[in-house]
Amino acid sequence: MFTDRVTHLEAEGAYAVLARALEMERSGREILHLELGQPDFCTPEHVARAGMDAIAEGLTRYTPPAGLMKFRELIAADAGARRGVTITPDMVVVGPGSKPGLFFPTLALVAPGDEVIYPDPGFPTYHAMIRVAGGVPIPVTLREENQFSFDLDVFDSKISDKTKLIILNSPSNPTGGVIPLDDLKHIAAQAQKYNAWILADEIYSRLVYDGMESAPSIASIDGMLERTIIADGFSKAYAMTGWRLGYMVAPSALAERLELLVTHSTGSTAMFTQYAGMEAITGPQDFVREMVAEYQRRRDRLVDLVNAIPRVHAQKPQGAFYVFPNVKAFGLSSKEIQARLLEEEGVAVLAGTDFGPAGDGYIRLCYATSMEVIERAMEKIHRFFERL
Repeated sequence: MFTDRVTHLEAEGAYAVLARALEMERSGREILHLELGQPDFCTPEHVARAGMDAIAEGLTRYTPPAGLMKFRELIAADAGARRGVTITPDMVVVGPGSKPGLFFPTLALVAPGDEVIYPDPGFPTYHAMIRVAGGVPIPVTLREENQFSFDLDVFDSKISDKTKLIILNSPSNPTGGVIPLDDLKHIAAQAQKYNAWILADEIYSRLVYDGMESAPSIASIDGMLERTIIADGFSKAYAMTGWRLGYMVAPSALAERLELLVTHSTGSTAMFTQYAGMEAITGPQDFVREMVAEYQRRRDRLVDLVNAIPRVHAQKPQGAFYVFPNVKAFGLSSKEIQARLLEEEGVAVLAGTDFGPAGDGYIRLCYATSMEVIERAMEKIHRFFERL
């Protein structure tokens, strides 16, 4: 009945768990939420006010598909400065969220039969968009012993003349790992050797800790900007998930094709959200620094609580807002642990396998929530594992 483009699609694990958790809450159960990956902070007041003022002023019309030129200029300057490269406005295409920055470049570059390397465990949309484009998904495992960076030996064994695209996500969802610069240089050299494109999902690039200003970007390496697409946006750094505001940066010839995909799909991004985005870039950045500091405080506490559980251990992630504990010692699948934590303890987490087969033996905990919720949830999680 349906085409192969859609019959393989599945719901994201986070939404499935959330649906069950909400059902339980409606029946009167208290659920502590560590599953959904979105900031618990409100959009900064000055940013929200700019969006509301734009609505009040009637700035609710169509915009050019690639976005308002002033907004593209600001994005180009900001994104380029943070990566140490020169980005021009014609390389910027605005979209409703950062997912178009993942899907549209894949549709523009990947032909049926082309191979696409992507991280496992990784954001579920990667596998979905490769299949929709007709590409061949080639997973490369992220190794805990490598701080959840690519296993470069496996990467080298899988890249070939058939490789059209390499997807990177740093900092990573679900692991919080940051790909070291030396690893990025290795990947860049192989991409140049095999003439492959890079799709760099950098939505968490500003959520980094322990004095790091920003996660290293492969686009900053000599010769790589011309073969790299950057997907980024405002959801994580400015707590704007519901505003649906993101962008992609690509070489201008590719950006023209991406603009046409926007033209014939979403049409354009809401004008008032773009005005909010302009204020986010040009306004005070104290909010981002304060939010990151609070996330680091929560991260440190959560990792300590996880590592206090016998036979459970977790690395201290360098970025994003996830901890990815290893729970292999109990001999249960990640899915069973996730389901039992929800049903028996009322704690919503995600199974590592929601992000790919290599996630089995892990669960994802999101610390974009209050310290009180973290403390109470971890008390219940500790109790659960002690019973096993």
